[in-house]
Amino acid sequence: MDDKEEKLIEKLEVVTVPSLSPKGLPVKQYAIQSQLPVYEWPDVGPGEYDVGVVASFGRLLSEALILKFPYGILNVHPSCLPRWRGPAPIIHTVLHGDTVTGVTIMQVRPKRFDVGPILKQESIPVPPKSSSKELEAVLSKLGADMLISVLKNLPESLASGRPQPAEGATSHAPKVSAGTSCVKWEEQTSEQVLRLHLAVGDIAPLQTLWMESTVKLLDLVEVSNSIRADPKLTGQTVTPGSVVYHRPSQMLLVHCKDGWIGVRSLMLKKTLTATDFYNGYLHAWYQKNSHTHPSQCRFQTLRLPAKVQQKTKLLLCNSALSS
Repeated sequence: MDDKEEKLIEKLEVVTVPSLSPKGLPVKQYAIQSQLPVYEWPDVGPGEYDVGVVASFGRLLSEALILKFPYGILNVHPSCLPRWRGPAPIIHTVLHGDTVTGVTIMQVRPKRFDVGPILKQESIPVPPKSSSKELEAVLSKLGADMLISVLKNLPESLASGRPQPAEGATSHAPKVSAGTSCVKWEEQTSEQVLRLHLAVGDIAPLQTLWMESTVKLLDLVEVSNSIRADPKLTGQTVTPGSVVYHRPSQMLLVHCKDGWIGVRSLMLKKTLTATDFYNGYLHAWYQKNSHTHPSQCRFQTLRLPAKVQQKTKLLLCNSALSS
């Protein structure tokens, strides 16, 4: 950082939302390490400031608070607004297979999320097969660079702000419930299951049922054309959720609505490789049920009670740009 950049900010203080972790959110940990004053919402400290900045804050701000800042409050939002307004834009970008995303620097408006004027917006291609966590890292760096650019020319940036277009404003990014991580084998295609894994797998591994026990699917992969062409997998109708062990690739293959997806590791009481699961569970099932049709050997959709989904909803809100 050159001398000019060092003089850009004379005083910096931090406000974080409460966290379940005793250490607080990463931004709080960084602030303490950097010896910056830290407050916990709704306490915003007694100081006077020129401008406020929020990123993945998740709290509605009052007009009285916004007016305390001569230049208002800016929001660093990891999507190309108005697409994916809401608290989980990165998760929904990956979940819906978007090929383009970006970051928007916008002015915050009172008591509404993500509707203010756009001060700066940049788009980037979504790297193929990237997870929400990987995409978050890319957008965090882009957002930080864009914010510095806006702050360097703040009066001009504010004067040139433009309203968000009405087109695309229907794409909302709500918090994701725990029930989202339950794979619906009969309804979801292999591509949809893989996107679901990439979108939420880092914070909530996909879940399914094996013989009335909950299984967490830890490592899912696309199945290659050569494996799909295996004669053992073609030429017959397969029930969604059916599980077979593919020995050459050492993967479990699970049938979705339209085809197969690969599982390399999973958790059932403890973490197991696909080979472990075959040796400990699948092989034993085949021996015990030698006269039963293989379609009975399958994962089934786990259906969580509504109360469980509501309790865990906050845990699945992406934390983009929070650190």
